[in-house]
This record gives sequence, structure tokens and C-alpha cells, in this order.
Amino acid sequence: MGRFVDQAKIYVKAGDGGSGCVSFRREKYVPRGGPDGGDGGRGGDVILVASSQLHTLYDFHHQTHFRAENGRPGMGKKMKGRDGQDLILYVPVGTVVRDAETGEILYDFTKDGESFVVARGGRGGRGNARFATPTRRAPRFAEPGEPGEERWIILELKLIADVGLVGLPNAGKSTLLSRITAAKPKIADYPFTTLTPNLGVVKLSEERTFVVADIPGLIEGAHKGVGLGLDFLRHIERTRVLLYVLDVSRGEEGLKDFELIRKELSHYHPSLLEKPAAIALNKIDLLPDRTQIEDLKRAFEERGFPVYPISAVTGEGIKELLEGIWRLLQRARTPGPLK
Repeated sequence: MGRFVDQAKIYVKAGDGGSGCVSFRREKYVPRGGPDGGDGGRGGDVILVASSQLHTLYDFHHQTHFRAENGRPGMGKKMKGRDGQDLILYVPVGTVVRDAETGEILYDFTKDGESFVVARGGRGGRGNARFATPTRRAPRFAEPGEPGEERWIILELKLIADVGLVGLPNAGKSTLLSRITAAKPKIADYPFTTLTPNLGVVKLSEERTFVVADIPGLIEGAHKGVGLGLDFLRHIERTRVLLYVLDVSRGEEGLKDFELIRKELSHYHPSLLEKPAAIALNKIDLLPDRTQIEDLKRAFEERGFPVYPISAVTGEGIKELLEGIWRLLQRARTPGPLK
């Protein structure tokens, strides 16, 4: 499996239409046969198709130029040239397609199997048989095929997950993801262990499952691209619910951490702050005295957030957290592109 790549710039060129044919009937006993040049074939389209089997744009990392097949020229006996074959490129669900020159969003893939023609093939040229008239019985010309469309496009992958884990580096998001799902993210005690978003599925029962994305830790200035900022803030856009993971062992600093994260989200896109959210006060196993948890919990609850003290390492409080997230998901609307 290729490494995680969430942005790619590629060139797509649809097939050119085949040229029309200049030809005249050549039959025994028919010395002056009429025009019988056939039309050229149509050029192939370049079509993007969303696939839930793909989770990265890695395939576009090394190859950046893609061309559909040209239409074949027309032939005598009014035979039409063969149409060029369409070129189908598969992209992950969650891919946004932009015009590289204008930045305009051309398409936003949110469902498996969706398709979009990103470059249309050129029409085939007409053969000389098409131009015969009562006064022009032997036209000695045909049309060239039309060129296929071509453009540079930018592919941007925004993960589609139900819950996005957000927090500062070392808050314990990867440990939490590995605790609640079968995902196996890289875990270590230093910032930026998570260099790519990780996805995992939480299964509360046969009917109750949801997808969680562990977003790399945010730092101050992330919305400007500091650290891993812009590369991963986009993955938060489509999540239905945000779970702020805070290191409760930092005491009152936990409130400041929360404000910093909210500020970065707001700078990137203010509507992120309107998403339903809960707070996980992580690392309670490191506290010799747990009385301070109540003060923190009260401070967040006064602001309208459900709060769950947990330990991602020992599993304490995890069941209550997951049930709370499930309740939030039932109230949350289906995600869509940010306005």
C-alpha cells in the first residue's frame, strides 16, 4: 500500500477527434464514383470515478500526465473511424477537484461510484461524403477532428469521517484511536508522531458503528501552515462531530490548550466551531489527586460541552465517552462542504 498523499496536481488531456476521410468510390464499371469518405471517431473522455477502496492520492504522486485515446480517422466506403477509449482515473471518496488555474471547484466526490467527466474528447471530423450536394458532387475536402479538452487540475483529499479527534501534539489522540478501534497508528511520546491522518472504525454493536479520524496535532499558527497545519486542517471539514482531546495532567493549561485549538479552527474556517463537539479530558491515570478534574469539567460544561474524563492508556471512562459520542452523532446533520 502506498504512503498517504492528500494532494496532487495532474494534467489531463482528452483524446482528439479523428480526421474525416477524403475518398471516392472505386468500382469496376463505375469510372466516376461519388465521394465515400467516412467520419473520424470521437476522442475519448477523461473520467474521474470515486472509489471507497482508495484512501490516498498516492497513485498520482509519480505519474502526473494522463491522456485518453484519440479517435481514429475515417476510411473509404463511408466507414467511420473508431472512437477513442475513455480514460478512467479512480480517486478516493472525499476528493475535491479544482481547476489549477482558477481554483474553481469542479467536483466534490462524496459517494462511492460517483463519476465526473473532467475533460471531454473532441468530435470526429466529417468525411467528404458529408459535403456532397447536387452542385458539388465531388468534394475533395474533409474536416479535421476537434482537439480534446486539456487542463491542469488539483486533487485534494478530505477524509470523510464521523468523528474528528483534535488536540495539541501529545494529547493522546493516537493512543485513544488505538484503544477504541482496530487502527494501529504510530504512537510515541513526542510531538508530531502522527504525520498522516489515521482512520478507525468504532463498533458499539452490529448496528452502531462510526468512523473516527485522528488528525495530526495542531499548534499555534496551524491555519497559516505552521507545523503540519494546512495539510491536515482540511480533513476536519467533513467530520460530523469534533472530539477535543485535552491532556488533563496539564491542569489549568488544559483550558488554554482548548482556546488555542478553537482559535486555529476559527481562523481556518469559522463554521468548524459550529460543529457538535465533546471534550475528552485524557490522562486521568497520571493524576495523584483527581479533585482538579471537577473544576475543569464544570468550566467546560458551563460552555455547553459534554465532558468525559478518560484514560486512553487504561481504558477508564472510554465506554461513557463512546456512548456520548454516539448520542451526539444521532443529533448531528450529515456532513457537507463548508460554506
